[in-house]
Amino acid sequence: MRNYLQKLKALSLITLLMVFSVAAAFAQGREVTGTVLDATLKDPLPGVTVLVKGTTRGTTTDLDGKFSIMVQPGDQALVFSFVGFTAQEVALGNQSVFNIELEEDIQSLQEAVVIGYGTQDKKEITSAVSSVGSEQFNRGNFPNPSQLLQGKVAGLSVTRPGGNPNQATTIRLRGISSFGASQSPLIVLDGVIGASLDAVDPNDIESFDVLKDASAAAIYGTRGAAGVILITTKKGSTKKGVSTVTINSFGSAETATNLIPVLSAEEFVARGGTNYGSNTNWRDEVLRTAYNGTVNASIAGGFENTSYLASVNYRNNDGIVKGTSREQLNTRFNLSHGALNNRLRFNLNLSYTNADENNVNAEAVRYATIYNPTAPIRENTEGAIRNFGGYFQRPLFDFYNPVALINQQRFTNEKRAALYSFRAEYDLSDKFTVSTQFSQDRFTDLSTQFYSRQDFQTGFGRIGQAGQNMFDRTNTIWNGTIRFEDEIADQLNLTFLLGGETQIFEERGMNASSTRFLFDQGPNNLGAGGLRLGPGTGMGSFATRAVLNSVFGRANFNYANTYFLSASLRAETYSGFGSENQTGLFPAVSAGADFTQIFDMGVFSQFKPRASFGVVGQLPPSPTLALGIYGNGNRIPLDPTDPNSVFVGINQLSNPNPQLKWETTREFTFGVDFGLWNGKVTGQMDYYQRTISDLIFNTTVPVGSPNEFLPGNFYTVGNIWANIGDLTSAGFEFLASVNNIDLGNGIKWTPTANFTIYRRTRIENIGVGSIQLPEIRQGIPGSPGQNNNPIVWNREGERIGDFYGPRLLGLTDGGEYILSGETPAEFERLGNALPTGDFGFSNSFSYKNWDLNFLLRGSWGHMIYNSFRGFYENADGASNTWNSVITKNTPTNPLVTSTPTFSDLYLEKGDFVRLDNLQLGYTVPTRSNMINGFRIYGGVQNLFTITQFSGVDPEVRWTDNENPLEPNPLAPGIERRNTYFLPRVWTAGITLTFK
Repeated sequence: MRNYLQKLKALSLITLLMVFSVAAAFAQGREVTGTVLDATLKDPLPGVTVLVKGTTRGTTTDLDGKFSIMVQPGDQALVFSFVGFTAQEVALGNQSVFNIELEEDIQSLQEAVVIGYGTQDKKEITSAVSSVGSEQFNRGNFPNPSQLLQGKVAGLSVTRPGGNPNQATTIRLRGISSFGASQSPLIVLDGVIGASLDAVDPNDIESFDVLKDASAAAIYGTRGAAGVILITTKKGSTKKGVSTVTINSFGSAETATNLIPVLSAEEFVARGGTNYGSNTNWRDEVLRTAYNGTVNASIAGGFENTSYLASVNYRNNDGIVKGTSREQLNTRFNLSHGALNNRLRFNLNLSYTNADENNVNAEAVRYATIYNPTAPIRENTEGAIRNFGGYFQRPLFDFYNPVALINQQRFTNEKRAALYSFRAEYDLSDKFTVSTQFSQDRFTDLSTQFYSRQDFQTGFGRIGQAGQNMFDRTNTIWNGTIRFEDEIADQLNLTFLLGGETQIFEERGMNASSTRFLFDQGPNNLGAGGLRLGPGTGMGSFATRAVLNSVFGRANFNYANTYFLSASLRAETYSGFGSENQTGLFPAVSAGADFTQIFDMGVFSQFKPRASFGVVGQLPPSPTLALGIYGNGNRIPLDPTDPNSVFVGINQLSNPNPQLKWETTREFTFGVDFGLWNGKVTGQMDYYQRTISDLIFNTTVPVGSPNEFLPGNFYTVGNIWANIGDLTSAGFEFLASVNNIDLGNGIKWTPTANFTIYRRTRIENIGVGSIQLPEIRQGIPGSPGQNNNPIVWNREGERIGDFYGPRLLGLTDGGEYILSGETPAEFERLGNALPTGDFGFSNSFSYKNWDLNFLLRGSWGHMIYNSFRGFYENADGASNTWNSVITKNTPTNPLVTSTPTFSDLYLEKGDFVRLDNLQLGYTVPTRSNMINGFRIYGGVQNLFTITQFSGVDPEVRWTDNENPLEPNPLAPGIERRNTYFLPRVWTAGITLTFK
């Protein structure tokens, strides 16, 4: 008992001493207070973390930027930190009041990289991901957002041969990823998967993050086979009471360049052409200098825990060909709000785009080059006025007045794109965050076609023709995720994401057309057409719906900011595949290590080798392919004596295939992220190998043979959609930037260079089971005379896009071909249509208030079939209906007198270097309290091109766009005769920013 009491007395004494010690310590402590401001705007910063250096004692600033904290004897300093600002350490001394100004940290703002369903610190990235911020975008008049990236990302090709303002760009990431399904990268706009590029104006984009390899894209499963481009739009300010109004307006003038030389009227007649007595420059008649304007206005601001941005963007883009134009109005509203001390966060994004397009018959572009130069535009004979509206026309094959085509035909598109998304996040704790997002992307296109009663090409024979097509697409997505983030062991941090998602694809459309009108009424009164059946008429509609359900997870490990590992898995079920193959798994893993944290790397401030492997899939072009497709057949009268007994029969279009499944892409990537001299030079290198299997393709089958995909049944029509092929490809990518090279006298230069070397896509096999296709021949030049000789042969074991034909061995004295072979069995491989390399060289200069930016871009290794030469440079009698082209590559001694036939004579190297865009700007100094910035600028696009190609545009043709609605990836490298002229664009504008 006594021992117990002694222990109790000792414990009480110790406790009492501790209480007095703590009280004494606090008695010696003191309170310090202060205010934290934005060093630039001088506005208070709420939420700044204030820590006593070397301890966990701290606080945060209130809405007015104020703070108070108790400090103890021995405390040396306070550390102030805030996201997006440079941390600042301040010695305590005897001071009791601190007024701190934090500088914005531009570099730290760029460290976060957007990845699938979240962000990740750039230092932790172990996949091939490239980020391009708004300050790096191309400068100029770019109606399509993807053009901002042209030449900026190694491995990413953005092309638009010619200059039609209504032509979409072709985007390829690491070359060809399919030839039966989509080859375009998946677009994710503010988290909305599969969004249309029409839903965002280039002026509203803050950054692009390009997921290039399969390990980065695998989190998107079946939609990531062609890569992923993540677009982040601009947001408002998080600073209380701050609002900024920005107005950017510019005008541009576009003129045609690189017009293919043709014979003058005198030369044409001397060669034997028919003389109609006039001297007409047809290109002068169809071309114009196009004057365009763009206005972008936005207001961005914030209050309390809310930030917002509202913008209006208007663009007018008339084409250099008369009758072509695009007028677009885009509106956007982004809102973010934090509640419950910012533990609950909401994001609302709304956008609406209205685009009106006017097009002309693309053949008018062709005839503007090759129409008889002695023909008049109009003629005054009574018959011509009555029949053709006064335009000169002659009943000859392939001979239509281009001015008449422009004025007597009309093609329009009214496109409407609406996108809205709502996202909510809630921090269950410091470690767990749950989120959900609902979005819907709607796109509608109303297109019309009109051919006048006096239109010689189409309308005259049908006494007028008109039609309308309506297409509507709705993409609805809901997903939910839970994220866990913690240090699970000493220096080992884990971020784990688990989620589920459902996506509904809905499409529908209808069309109607009629002929035989009493007078021209346009396409808005189709009921006035007297004929509803026969050529030029039609009526139809369709609707499809598909559902994609997914669950996914990802784990990222970071050990000591030195070793990094990421792994993900996505499982998906898609209703549009065969009943036996509707579910697939898509795993990925990547790892890397920053060697500068392990070894002394000398000049290297970063040297992070990394490796990754991923599996991604590809959806079919339609959700009905596995079922077999049925369409409308002929009208069938059940009772010939009863006109009301007519029904429309059923016509099977393809056989069913319940085994139809995903295309699967497997990709290895080995890369290095590097920095030298404390980040003065930064860059990355990547080598990838890609294998694509089970390609989805519509192939021919023998009618009546057993359907091996549906045992017990037979092929009832001659084609089926099946997984029939395998492809392989590889490539090397390099990018490097040198930051702020001092050229002296205050001139700073930041160059960025990137290049890609491709190992062209090779077909390993074409076929499955008994269906074997040793080759697929595509790319028919066309008429006259070349309708039966496809020039692009895609052979098993060889590369996609190989040209095959005879070689020209020489010409006879009379100008006749001497060819290496006359039949397909004797043809040789003449070259390939796809590039072996791309490059981009961006340059940014600054001097005081001046800035200069320009981009040199190019491709090499690709061949192009020059179809203008292939049809219109020969001097044979049959070709004298049309004018002749006389390019720098045209034989002149002697002239070719053979009937045009494809050979390597008409294949040309497409290698080129182009000064794509250049802009010079000046920031006007201002002392106004209301004006934050005032910049004037001017620039030019397509200033010059260095190339041996003698056609319209040496740009890579990844597909054959003879039919723009169905581009053919198996016939690349053909410059068709209807290629739109290439413009040079001069631009001048101002940017004003008001506070």
